[in-house]
Amino acid sequence: MKLTGAQILCESLIKEGVDVMFGIPGGVLLPFYDTLPEYSKIHHILCRHEQGAAHAAEGYARATGRVGVCMATSGPGATNLVTGIASAYLDSAPMVAITGQVARPFIGKDAFQEIDITGITLPITKHNYQVMSAGEMANTVKEAFHIAGTGRHGPVLIDVPSDVMVEEAEFRYCLLYTSDAADDQGLVY
Repeated sequence: MKLTGAQILCESLIKEGVDVMFGIPGGVLLPFYDTLPEYSKIHHILCRHEQGAAHAAEGYARATGRVGVCMATSGPGATNLVTGIASAYLDSAPMVAITGQVARPFIGKDAFQEIDITGITLPITKHNYQVMSAGEMANTVKEAFHIAGTGRHGPVLIDVPSDVMVEEAEFRYCLLYTSDAADDQGLVY
């Protein structure tokens, strides 16, 4: 079935067992926040500041043993997550931080509120992604949760351009992730 990138993100979060996430809306994330009410299984806790959302996700991970999820918009919203991401990295807390990004045609052109959040967080994440098509969203979320919650736990960042949130793609989600699966990527459908 074809879904928007925002719908694929919500569906993927539910498949990963996310029922609570922390965040604050912002310009490039509005397609996600417009879609979120369709997914009553996800309880979004509105934070007063992005840094609070990151620390709340880290605290949730520590208290529950599950991967904590936080979300922030592009530019200063994304950079406000950095302290919480660093704390999760240093203390091995499993966390997935999702950031909005300017639309794909504007990346690398000093657009309003564009920031290289993947570059900024490279030293304080286990891995990070920039999703460049809605078709990549489901597998990216699956891999991010796998990386955050296995081995030495820690944060993973997923950066999503605003136009990817509204782009449509077929939704297929991996059911199982295993290193000795039949296909080359270790993904079983």
